[in-house]
Amino acid sequence: MTGSSLAEAFPAPTPELENAYNDLFLAANGDEETKRRIGNPALLPRPWDPPTCTRPALRRELWAWLEAVVTWFNHQYVWDFNGGVIPACWPQHPHLVHEIAVLADQRRRAGVDTTSGSLEEWHRYCVPAFLDRLRSRTKNACDERHAAWPAKGRFGRYTEASSVDARAKLFDDDVTAIPGKPDDPDPSPRTGSRPRLRLIDADGVTIDPATGEVL
Repeated sequence: MTGSSLAEAFPAPTPELENAYNDLFLAANGDEETKRRIGNPALLPRPWDPPTCTRPALRRELWAWLEAVVTWFNHQYVWDFNGGVIPACWPQHPHLVHEIAVLADQRRRAGVDTTSGSLEEWHRYCVPAFLDRLRSRTKNACDERHAAWPAKGRFGRYTEASSVDARAKLFDDDVTAIPGKPDDPDPSPRTGSRPRLRLIDADGVTIDPATGEVL
């Protein structure tokens, strides 16, 4: 970001990311043969949702791309340090990881649009909303160095065994209190004893009820 350009170009997605985006596009817009080849679109990696990118090469390129996007954003869109600089420790903030991935994807989509409408939406809504959340959540805690997670203690208390068990009992009591419903002798779907319903067409072919895919 040291050149003389008046406006730096948005970082382009890397090859693995381009392949992921291309698969998503074809899953929605390709012909039937292409859609069958790609498979269940619900299983495709979505770069705006990092946990779905489970292949190591793709995940590595995603982090490299988001790092480039953050560098670009801090240089091109932040003038005053009070305006919301994304901190250098952003990978240590899960909420920022999730938000930056969406911010980057929305900007990528706006960049390939054939009109300026999507980019105007990004400027008008995405950027201000992201900066507002950035300021409200991180404040100035990580200006000089990464600050410890303020909510760590409360999260620990939330996940301790006694707290988890107490909530589980409330959930069970609520289910039991449903009027007119007999008590289920085995309410847990994880035991494997409950039969699983399947959708089968007239020819006996099993259909995925969620996606309509022929299995």
